[in-house]
Amino acid sequence: MAIPKIYSAHIALLFCNIVWACDYPLYNLILGRYISPLAMITASLVVAALLSLTPLLWEKREEIERADRLKIIGAALLMGVARKVCMMFGLSQTSPIDGSIISTTTPLLVLSLSVVVGVERFTKMKFAGLVLGMVGAVAIIVSSNGGTHEHSSAIGNLLIFTSACVSAAYMVWFKRLVAKYRVTTLLRWIYCTSAIVMLPIGAHELIETSFSTMDATILFATLFVLIVPTYLPNLLLNYSLRFVAPTTTSIYSYLQPVVAILLSVAMGLDKIHLDTILFALVIFAGVGLVTGAREKAKG
Repeated sequence: MAIPKIYSAHIALLFCNIVWACDYPLYNLILGRYISPLAMITASLVVAALLSLTPLLWEKREEIERADRLKIIGAALLMGVARKVCMMFGLSQTSPIDGSIISTTTPLLVLSLSVVVGVERFTKMKFAGLVLGMVGAVAIIVSSNGGTHEHSSAIGNLLIFTSACVSAAYMVWFKRLVAKYRVTTLLRWIYCTSAIVMLPIGAHELIETSFSTMDATILFATLFVLIVPTYLPNLLLNYSLRFVAPTTTSIYSYLQPVVAILLSVAMGLDKIHLDTILFALVIFAGVGLVTGAREKAKG
């Protein structure tokens, strides 16, 4: 019995958010210590580009309309390059727990952009949720300069927040484009374009990376984040955008801090701070208000 497409979309979202949650502690473990952020960005995009070409072995090449090519290049620069740069440099400078929590502001940012482009309208409940969530995010960024948050950095947290902004922009602005073409076609264009852009910038640092000096644990973590999180989860994300709304898609980011916190503490990379948990609850409450208002409007 075939699984309905709407359920498949939700299963896809569940999987890719769990994978992305693993990114936070694993990237934090290796970035800046064993491989530079620029080298990691370049390597992961090259791997993703190669993976994006493999579906051509069994599917017919799909033609992209001339009018859409510039849009796809914009999507590549946004999701493939800008998001990667902000995320990698952010995680190399801050706590994996803070980073994962700040990423949950994506639904609030999706709402803000949806209002700007006229897809949604503000209500009192949505506005209250947006303000509440942003207060929590700002509080985490500001508190990261405190002496008790030895693993955190305001600059790193700000970069993670910028990465969330980029993700929200992609979900809102390119939803129609995602629905128009096969997911494999779209990602092939995005990742091949991104790899071409990043190779001249990061090839030197990638070549200088000494993979032979990494022990088994570090090598596994490096190979995992190089191969797993980039292409497959984004394939599933783009698939899910065909069947569910951008706001619903972004709600699954709730899973990321839960999984990231458990892994980070288990790996000894970070500690749980009471104020961080409180600020996280403020963000979650804000997202909850926005989601509740949206569901109420549908009803």
